[in-house]
Amino acid sequence: MSKIGIIAGSGQFPLLFARAAREQGRQVYVAAHKGETSPELEAVVDGICWVKLGQLGKVISFFRKEGVQEAVLLGAITKTRIFKDIWPDLKGLTLWNRIKIRQDDQILRAVAEALQDEGIKILESTLYLQHLLFPKGVLTKKKPTSEQLADIEFGWRMAREVGRLDIGQCVVVRDRAVLAVEAIEGTDAAILRGGALGKEQAVVVKVKKPGQDFRFDLPAIGIRTIESMEQVKAKVLAVEAGQSLLFDGAAVIERADRAGIVVVGVEEIQPGELDLGKR
Repeated sequence: MSKIGIIAGSGQFPLLFARAAREQGRQVYVAAHKGETSPELEAVVDGICWVKLGQLGKVISFFRKEGVQEAVLLGAITKTRIFKDIWPDLKGLTLWNRIKIRQDDQILRAVAEALQDEGIKILESTLYLQHLLFPKGVLTKKKPTSEQLADIEFGWRMAREVGRLDIGQCVVVRDRAVLAVEAIEGTDAAILRGGALGKEQAVVVKVKKPGQDFRFDLPAIGIRTIESMEQVKAKVLAVEAGQSLLFDGAAVIERADRAGIVVVGVEEIQPGELDLGKR
């Protein structure tokens, strides 16, 4: 039976992947982060090692001991922890000091390269879970108005540029003005900030970064996203179809319908030309 490793953050992604991988006949070994990863994983994997943020050497040693040569990076890490709650071992500290620009993509690529150098290949995070990719088209009962469509197109351009700079993946807009840009605080905080300014007309746009690496950090939407939008009465959620993840899809759409929120999966046919698909 072949083995696969998971370097796990928070959320349900690591758990879903572990179950799917075992259904494919693979043994699953998890390097789980204390304070982030759900303890539920212990019941569905073949081995687990709990690490603190920055303990790269411990992760490598665990995978080597278990004979793991392929792994995935799944789940979120609270990004603000890098300023107050990081405990790097020698391997982690050496890598950290080599990273000149400490943005998401730079950090994750550096981690992937370090693991590759140790004989551990990092695979695409959607392996076994293609069904979680965000569908194209309007998913809710309500459709976007012409004004909201104009905001989606504007927000798309802004979000793409923010992604190019490796700042974040999400913007909140209204009337072709940017209300909030996601940075290290994450999507939910950006929605709350922007939505408070949008006065119940905010449009949330979330897209992949240009050249997004499918091995990690794909845009993701779940129930918490809709809950944050409800708090500020935001009206529209537009997400890049086929390049983003949708967790608990049926529950997300049901919750959005109850709140009167439009949810739409958008595809970029070519730069600047968007396709919202059909319902």
